[in-house]
Amino acid sequence: MTTSTIEHAVRRVIRYMHVNLGQDLTIDDMARTAMFSKFHFTRFFREATGTSPGRFLSALRIQEAKRLLLETGFSVADISSQVGYSSVGTFSSRFKACVGLSPSAYRELGGSVPKFPMAAAAGATSVAQSLTLRGRVVFPQTTIPGPVFVGLFPSCVRQGRPARWTVLDGPGTFELRNTPNGTWHILAHSVPYGHEDGLFGQSDLELSVGRVGPVTVRPGALLKPVEIALRPQDVLDPPVLLALLDVEAPARQQQ
Repeated sequence: MTTSTIEHAVRRVIRYMHVNLGQDLTIDDMARTAMFSKFHFTRFFREATGTSPGRFLSALRIQEAKRLLLETGFSVADISSQVGYSSVGTFSSRFKACVGLSPSAYRELGGSVPKFPMAAAAGATSVAQSLTLRGRVVFPQTTIPGPVFVGLFPSCVRQGRPARWTVLDGPGTFELRNTPNGTWHILAHSVPYGHEDGLFGQSDLELSVGRVGPVTVRPGALLKPVEIALRPQDVLDPPVLLALLDVEAPARQQQ
């Protein structure tokens, strides 16, 4: 089976997810849409997107909930139902875990957090002997440069609280200091200059995205410099869910 055939099938499933966010979708439903066995579908989907079908669907649901909270007057309960949650409590907990705010607070703040929490991600309590992960973000000629967010996440989905993060004023080098022990994905995304609020708020702009990983950090490890090449966001890329508006000055970094 060719790579293009697999990618086409995964794209078809993602379109199916978008259309049916409010429905109770199962892996069997998605595998039938892809015309693969359940086993092969799950493996192919993860290879194409970097995450599982269930996590990707959850990310799309939270992304749509963010849009509805900002653009409509629907209640949180109504929005919860529209994006496929039968329990408002479960929806609210999931939303806060992914975005960093409760649904009502996200709406009240207009979609962004004035200052991102500075604590490390859950489980990232041990620092690997003050190791620093260094790298460089590059923009291809086809990508419009702008401010760049670089974060350390446990998966390929840009959600929750990054273990470490920095905001650059454009392409160039970065450092993520005091890198915690664990296995991490280095995720970067950018918007053109003049649209900084689109880095983490709801935006119609197409993001530029890139990632490297997984990278394993442990005591005594040699962390080689990484290079992240940004490209236009594609339907295969999980959406950006975390909210952050502390981007007025360049090169801020969590210490």
